[in-house]
Order: sequence, then structure tokens, then C-alpha cells
Amino acid sequence: MDFTQEYSQKLVSADEAVRLIQSGDWVDYGWCTGTPDALDRALAKRTDELTDVKLRGGILLKPLAVFEREDAGEHFTWNSWHMSGIERKLIARGCSYYAPIRYSELPRYYRNSADPLDVAMFQVAPMDAHGFFNFGPNASHLGAVCEKAKHIIVEVNENMPRCLGGTETGVHISKVSRIVEGDNPPIGELGAGGPATDVDKKVAQLIVDQIPNGACLQLGIGGMPNAVGSLIAESDLKDLGVHTEMYVDAFVDIAKAGKITGAHKNIDRYRQTYGFGAGTKKMYDYLDENPEMMSAPVSYTNDIRSISALDNFISINNCVDIDLFGQISSESSGTKQISGAGGQLDFVLGAYLSNGGKSFICCSSTFTDKQGVMHSRIRPTLAEGSIVTDTRANTHYIVTEFGMVNLKGLSAWQRAEAIISIAHPDFRDELIAEAEKMHIWRRSNK
Repeated sequence: MDFTQEYSQKLVSADEAVRLIQSGDWVDYGWCTGTPDALDRALAKRTDELTDVKLRGGILLKPLAVFEREDAGEHFTWNSWHMSGIERKLIARGCSYYAPIRYSELPRYYRNSADPLDVAMFQVAPMDAHGFFNFGPNASHLGAVCEKAKHIIVEVNENMPRCLGGTETGVHISKVSRIVEGDNPPIGELGAGGPATDVDKKVAQLIVDQIPNGACLQLGIGGMPNAVGSLIAESDLKDLGVHTEMYVDAFVDIAKAGKITGAHKNIDRYRQTYGFGAGTKKMYDYLDENPEMMSAPVSYTNDIRSISALDNFISINNCVDIDLFGQISSESSGTKQISGAGGQLDFVLGAYLSNGGKSFICCSSTFTDKQGVMHSRIRPTLAEGSIVTDTRANTHYIVTEFGMVNLKGLSAWQRAEAIISIAHPDFRDELIAEAEKMHIWRRSNK
């Protein structure tokens, strides 16, 4: 069938497309690199006409036009599944709120929830010969979003890579209400920060030494996972696999170094499986039409059953703080929301269930505040209001530049001793004293 006629019938301007949105509606903005551009700007023009429009999405890579006005919060509210720095700024303005959920649960939430979804609008790759608009590197939960939404508006972007290989990778034109041809902006980029620091390199080396040939990798975003990826690319490791929530630039480097074959994967053999991707143009070009890649919803990539089915699964993620009980906070600092729960707990649990699997939570031992004062990331207890991302019962390996400890099976005093051993030396006596007060220290600190 030729879908050209249907395409022309549904093709409208962005201004006309957003007329579907009414006051009080729930409007989904898709996810990350798929966040709408022309449609967002068109909706911003209607600010004075609308009230209580509830927008939803996550990992914004650039500011939204609908929040440019100072009074935007009187008309629009942003509800985020996972925060970026842009979204954190909206919190301070009273325009944005985090929606706590395990990322892997999003597809089920959309399909089963009684909550309404009036309009979904997001960027897609151009329609193919079969009438499908590919989601790009955003399979994530968008298949379920499209099933739930009363109206779907797609904004076509010729720069969106076509990401293939799995399920729920696109939406058919028959399901689409309106088509908008946008200005084809470059796909939003998310860099890994500056070059790896000496601390990053020390942590990376400790972790890489634990990775066997044939392991299956999951990397989180940030300097340390990126440093691990760079070190893997330079290592003698071989026949590695990829099964990850987020595809990042480091995987491209590892693959181009010839380290990734997927030959030992128990499922999805020879495929690099991922739920979404955000990085630089180098990565988007690598994902585009690449038959080695497998784009899939997070209900699959982050499912503990999928993760645990893969032997020698290695999960590597960052955190904000760790306490002496082994609790990990990776999404907030006190009550200040930083990111989100994401899939970290799923990968911590799944990796431990994997035959030969290990999960690593890594961080620098300290950070320096704006006043130049150094603080320990290892604390007696998490800061008041901090969210526990990984419970103490689930934590496996913790890594700082001062060493690596395995917390599985350790009693409270053993945990405290192990965790303090990888804290910065300047804070160890203080931590020991606090551990004694909490009755989780067996040795004297005198």
C-alpha cells in the first residue's frame, strides 16, 4: 500500500496540530532526544489560551519554549520521569516535579493506568515505505504511550537516526492523528563531561580488572562509567556483549575497538540491546540503520529476568552518596532532586542474579562545594531527605579511588569497616567515631 495520500491528508502546520490540546489535558512530550521542537514552540504561542496543561517527559536536553515566560507555571506543569539539569532549574521556578517510578515499569503504567493521556507528541524519523515512523533512540516506553494516547502528533525530523532491531520501535501512520514536518534541528546531544580525571581513571581500573572476557555490559551515564568504557576500549578484553538501559558514547568506542561481538550472550546473541540512547552525533550515526543494534522497550531491557538471563553481567553506575549501612542515594541530595530512580536498582538486582554477574556503584570519595570546602561522599547516614535508590540489602560492590569492597553478606560492623576503608583518609576517623555512636563499630578508633 502507498501511504503517501494518507500522509498528505494528515500533514498540518505545528500551530494547527497543537489545536488538539485543551486546558486540563495531559500531554506527553515523548522522551529525551525525541522531545518535540516545533510543536513545543507552537504550544508556547497558546499560553494565554490554556490553563492546567500537564506535560510529561524526561531527560530534557534543551530548554522548553513553553516555560520561557515567567508566568509559565500558571499555564503548564512539567512532570518528569527522569530529571536533567534543565528540569532541575524548572523545579526552582515551581514549574516542574519528579514522578518517582522504576523506569522499567513505565510501559505497564501507561497501558494499565486509569490516568488519562490526551495527546502524545514527539519527534520521529521520516516515514518508511511501510508507513512507520521510527522513534529513533527512544524506544523506551513510547510504544505504550502510543497505545494509551487519544491523539498522536509526530514531528518528523530528517536527522533522527532510524534505530532498528527490536520491538516497539515506531508508530504506524494509521495510529497518527497529525503529522508535522519540523525544521529538522540537530538531535540533542548529551556529552559525558570533560576528560576523565585521575580519580575516574583509578576507579575505572579497579572495575575493569573485575571484567572477564565474554562479559555483558551495562554502563550508566557520567564521567566514571565513561572512563571505564574508555579503559575497556584500550584493554585486551574480547567478545563483550551489551545489554543496557542507556546507550552512551563509550559503547561506540568499545565496539569500534573490536571488543564487542555479543558471541557469548545467552539471549539476543550478537546484538547490542538498549532501551534508549543519548550522546553525541558520533553515537547517533553509529545507531542509524545499524543491524547489530537492538532497540527495545525498557520493560525488556531493564527487566530483572532479562538481565539475570545473561551470564557474567557487569553493571556499572554512579551515585551521589553512600552511608555506612551501605545505602545508596543516586537521585537526590537531601530533598534536592537531581535525576531519578531510572533502572539502577533493576540492574543491581539483575546482575547479582546473573551467573558470574556483578554490580558496581562508583563515586569519588569526596566533592568540593561552591565555597571550596571538601566533603565526604561517604556519610554516617544519608542526608535528611535523601532518597535511597539501592537498599543496603541489595548493594554489591562499591568503588572509590581508594578501593573496592563487596558488601554482600557483611554484618553491620563489617560493612562500616569496609566502607570506611575506601573513604578519603581525612574523613575516616570522623566516620569511625560516628559508627561507634551508632553501635556498628567493633574496633576502637583510638
